Amino acid sequence: MNEILKFEPIYKTVLWGGNRIARFKGVPSPGEHIGESWELSPLAGYESVVAGGKYAGNTLNRLISDYGTDIMGERLMKRFGGKFPLLVKFIDSNDDLSVQVHPNNRLAAERHNASGKTEVWYSLEPLPGAYFYAGFSKRLTPDTLREALAEGNITDYLRHYPAHKGDIFFLPPGRVHGIGRGSFLLEIQEASDITYRIYDYGRLDANGQPRRLHIDESIEAINFDDTAEATVPNVAPAKGVASNIADCECFTVDVTGVEGELRLDLAGRDSFTILIAVEGALTVEGPEGAVSLGCGETVLIPASLSEVTLRGKGAVVSTFIR
Repeated sequence: MNEILKFEPIYKTVLWGGNRIARFKGVPSPGEHIGESWELSPLAGYESVVAGGKYAGNTLNRLISDYGTDIMGERLMKRFGGKFPLLVKFIDSNDDLSVQVHPNNRLAAERHNASGKTEVWYSLEPLPGAYFYAGFSKRLTPDTLREALAEGNITDYLRHYPAHKGDIFFLPPGRVHGIGRGSFLLEIQEASDITYRIYDYGRLDANGQPRRLHIDESIEAINFDDTAEATVPNVAPAKGVASNIADCECFTVDVTGVEGELRLDLAGRDSFTILIAVEGALTVEGPEGAVSLGCGETVLIPASLSEVTLRGKGAVVSTFIR
């Protein structure tokens, strides 16, 4: 397995979704209120499917079953038991998302037989007035949290960040967070869909019922001491330079500007590499040929490849697991 793989995006319709994902990708709109495009996913019911080439129509999990060591590398196959560990998505928040938190691996395993969720946001094209919440602005206790939720003023206790292009937010398990209206971002996360919704602005679902909250489940998951700055310095793509966005045991993420030709040395990683185009139009060339990588598209490079070459003008976000 030496083929660079491109997958069909999975569009998700949600109450707070908009119409910017299709515009960003330069494709026809798949519908109204599209809040997310899952670019690479192993999750049951939302498995990514190869878009073209000789593996077209295969799911990501089928390929991992057949070519796991080639795609993930021997080290990661052992570490993750043959399960692909990451999920990549674009998010368009036409309205406020819920205030939420994710459990750590221990809680997720105990409660859901699943992994926890660490994630990173890379802000792409926020509208004027867009914002994020991440972490507490002052320390709370479980009791004061419940009081704030009952009074509907929990956002007064959260750190509020105006959104700018290139903003980066690292969100470990236990950090309370929310994406504000007008934000547009790339999210890279552990392959988990476990979210505890704490506050939802009194919204109703499609059936006219309040959306379920998970306050009791959240209490044990929340890091109540988390009052530190959640953002890191803004990063703009620099030509030929891999600027780091996030580096932890779950993933390493860089953003790189491309103009002309750029060789990516992947030797020694023993890990797949994911490339997501966030500007321009590129091609990615490997031993089996070149694959187009338009703005908003994602490719998976197997661990078996020691290098690829990017051509064109634009910028890519890349991620692997060290």
